[in-house]
Amino acid sequence: MTHRPHSLSIQQVLICGAAIVTLSMGIRHGFGLWLQPITQAQNWSRETFAFAIAIQNLVWGVSGIFAGMLADRFGAFRVILTGSILYAMGLIGMAYATSALVFSLTAGGLIGMAQAGTTYAIVYGVIGRNISANRRSWAMGIAAAAGSFGQFLMVPTEGFLINNIGWQQALVALAAAALLMIPLARGLREPHFRDGAGHFRDQSIMQALQEAFPYRSFQLLMAGYFVCGFQVVFIGVHMPSYLKDQGLAPQVASYSLALIGLFNVLGTYASGLLGQKVEKKFILAFIYLARAVVISVFLVVPLTPMSVYVFSAVMGLLWLSTVPPTNAAVAQIFGVAHLSMLSGFVFFSHQIGSFLGVWLGGFLYDRTGSYDLVWYIAIGLGVLAALLNLPIKEAALVRTPVQQGV
Repeated sequence: MTHRPHSLSIQQVLICGAAIVTLSMGIRHGFGLWLQPITQAQNWSRETFAFAIAIQNLVWGVSGIFAGMLADRFGAFRVILTGSILYAMGLIGMAYATSALVFSLTAGGLIGMAQAGTTYAIVYGVIGRNISANRRSWAMGIAAAAGSFGQFLMVPTEGFLINNIGWQQALVALAAAALLMIPLARGLREPHFRDGAGHFRDQSIMQALQEAFPYRSFQLLMAGYFVCGFQVVFIGVHMPSYLKDQGLAPQVASYSLALIGLFNVLGTYASGLLGQKVEKKFILAFIYLARAVVISVFLVVPLTPMSVYVFSAVMGLLWLSTVPPTNAAVAQIFGVAHLSMLSGFVFFSHQIGSFLGVWLGGFLYDRTGSYDLVWYIAIGLGVLAALLNLPIKEAALVRTPVQQGV
């Protein structure tokens, strides 16, 4: 590929970006393992824990918008540096919180802000600015696969730590791991951002927002991503407790989440690669519809460790495979100058869905003693998201001089 002047190499972007996403997403994917240890130790309800994680997802979504703006203006390095420190602080606060309020502020607020500064939208902005359009979807697939590998690597590790050193000390160990993102962030320090001057953009922030939000395809991408958030966070957080309630051994849940992460490495990479050849709306519609079918079959067949592992493997292929085509579609339609910010807005919709998925899981379980209703909602939303993605128009917008500004 031909690099822009002073751009980073593709190898550097992918290695450092993938490692950061591996750590950040890997840590968060295991939070469901702490639901029962923390609620039992603190004598809290599951809704209390679920509400804090719901706050985390909502704060992540809101903060992601502003983190994206800062990354587009000043570069990813400073944003990731701040996010890494907030991550460590939030994990330590999560370990030693003695009230539901403090737990929500740390596990919810601090970690939510940390994730906004250390995950996909920020890394994808660097990819968009430094990797050409003909390889962008593939590169985004690599970064998303890294997040999946983080789940495969970190979830069993977190389960091991909880079982061997205790849930509090396990969180402290993760806080130390979160700080490893700081040296990795130096590899994403783009030369043209080092003087604080940013880079040339043909639109202001307000012009970009005024262009994107009325655009029907942008609205449909946001609506589909809402469903993605609802499904994956409900399953990721409540699956361990659901399986334990059904009498399955605790390690089944750890292996289940690990299998989701392992197979999602394949799913996200394939999704990114396929996005270079097939219209992204068709990829997204297939993923959402397939999720609805897989969940339906999982609820119908007898629940055994083997059925859980098969469900996890198939769902893993579909897990974060929405991420590369969604973000690549945003870049294709609107360009890369404000990619982190616009991806942040799309991701905010994802996080509203995440908030509702994780909170409703705890709320309806406490009210009904079952997760069944939330599973049914997840199925219905999957069908709806498949239909919403079909009318999306992926062609790049053609801007007139009146729409542009330095």
